[in-house]
Amino acid sequence: MVGRHEWPETGIEGFERGYATVDGVRLHYVSGGRADGEVILLFAGFPQSWYAWRKILPILGARYRIIAPDLPGQGDSDRPISGCDTMNIAKIARGLVQKLGVDRHFLVAHDIGAWVAYPYAALYGSSVRGLAILDTGIPGISLPDALPWSSDVAWRTWHVAFHNVPDLPEALIEGRERTYLNWFLQRKAANPQVFSDADFEEYLRVFLYSGLKGGLAYYRAVSLSAQQNRELSAKGKLEMPVLAVRADQGSMRDLVAQLQKIATNVRGTAIASCGHYLAEEQPDALARELQGFFN
Repeated sequence: MVGRHEWPETGIEGFERGYATVDGVRLHYVSGGRADGEVILLFAGFPQSWYAWRKILPILGARYRIIAPDLPGQGDSDRPISGCDTMNIAKIARGLVQKLGVDRHFLVAHDIGAWVAYPYAALYGSSVRGLAILDTGIPGISLPDALPWSSDVAWRTWHVAFHNVPDLPEALIEGRERTYLNWFLQRKAANPQVFSDADFEEYLRVFLYSGLKGGLAYYRAVSLSAQQNRELSAKGKLEMPVLAVRADQGSMRDLVAQLQKIATNVRGTAIASCGHYLAEEQPDALARELQGFFN
């Protein structure tokens, strides 16, 4: 297993890791690509890290400067167990962007990374050139307060409620982290073979780092995040272009309609032969869609 401070062997030339502290939270990030290119900010989801973007970094990096942070609670960043409502996390992410000397940029976000991306875009809209949301529901907007219970859809979202239960997830998952993580990577992917043993070990490494409470903190703040998002959406819709990217075997079949509730300029696309992990299952197809959107 790769040690915490060892660089995973990704073979990504021109990208390096860095650390910055924002509001007392130490953040890890990966950056690189074309130094004079327009900037793309990438937010990953649960139970992942910047590593979710490893296949798409060299593709996008040929034309763009890329910043892929581990948000608080992810990867090699700190694991605060409070202050993980997505508005606060968005403010921390904005602090990182400013420390790196970036103003205007594109934003691509997946899973709980998209939970953060919405308040980020709502708060700092003048800096976001375009927003791409990947196969994700957003609390208070497109993630319902009452989650579905029918068996054909409940398996996609059951963990949102489970992770919100105090202490029980830790008690049940501890010692079974490998089995738990494997369920997500295998069952929510249409192409689970894309995850090599090395990939799994890297995700397990960061999943185990500092225990589970930090990684689950987003879910335990989901009610507050939903309330904040409803208040933000009541102030007006996002005005930057928004791309809704769903997977044909993913979690959000009506993503365009859901995002039209919060944005004036939404267009959608679907990635074929793909489950929830778009950047890993179909990186070339996703890169084409993103480049077409950015241009």
